[in-house]
Amino acid sequence: MLLVAVGERAVDGAATTAACRAVAEAFGLRPRQVTLVSGARSRTKVLEVAVDDAEGRARLAALLAG
Repeated sequence: MLLVAVGERAVDGAATTAACRAVAEAFGLRPRQVTLVSGARSRTKVLEVAVDDAEGRARLAALLAG
């Protein structure tokens, strides 16, 4: 699990958009390569990241390691 915090308020999807952009940047992707799967109205979101599986796992491990 990756925790993402953004400063945008949860108004009109601004926080969700910011979270998707932050994840895209962290994985070195374009924002359109990250999509919301569930949690549009929740603090907990599930995102789909369009990246090669091995590359994605390696990048996630690096992010979690700090």
